[in-house]
Amino acid sequence: MEPSPRKAKQMTSSNLRADSQTVLVADASVVINLNATLCAAEILRALSVRLVVTDNACVELSAGARNGHRDAEALEILFGLGLAHQVTLLDAGLKVYESLIDGTTLATLDDGEAATIGYAVQTGSAALIDERKARSICANSFPALVVVSTVDLLLHDHVVAKLGSARQAEALMNALTGARMRVPPEHLTAVTKMIGTERAAMCFSLPLSARRSSDR
Repeated sequence: MEPSPRKAKQMTSSNLRADSQTVLVADASVVINLNATLCAAEILRALSVRLVVTDNACVELSAGARNGHRDAEALEILFGLGLAHQVTLLDAGLKVYESLIDGTTLATLDDGEAATIGYAVQTGSAALIDERKARSICANSFPALVVVSTVDLLLHDHVVAKLGSARQAEALMNALTGARMRVPPEHLTAVTKMIGTERAAMCFSLPLSARRSSDR
């Protein structure tokens, strides 16, 4: 019998230090989620963390412009405001990155995810990633690496203090419907409660069990 997959070491919304000493390396999908909230700048100002995005993830976002997506443009605005910063992999990060894009193994990721993890390992920062496979690889291959989700940011006390509970729920709903944001299992109850069961039923990125709760 195969062992159960390990969980990523997590910095949750309850223990995320919201100050300039906390560095979060955001994957492209997280940037998309934050943009979808329609209040990314307010969220980042509330948290006061240092958000960085790798060159590779920026390239992925720029490629989306060909399909009409404007996330690269929105990220440039965050760069201009000093709320996010573009970063480059060095040797230590490149070694991790290359190991994660090697197509000869099952534990491979796309370019942006691999670079995000590589930079987080290189600098001892936290990886801000939502995808299940990437988080599983972090847990198994880099057990000391801290992993954070977009939902951890949106549920943080500093965010609700800044936005208020109604706008916080709206930001969650926007990310769920506009970007199909993934919600880690440990946050499903809190997210469903915050947006309400009727609206949860419209969020197809949520598991069926969470969407069906509106029928009970």
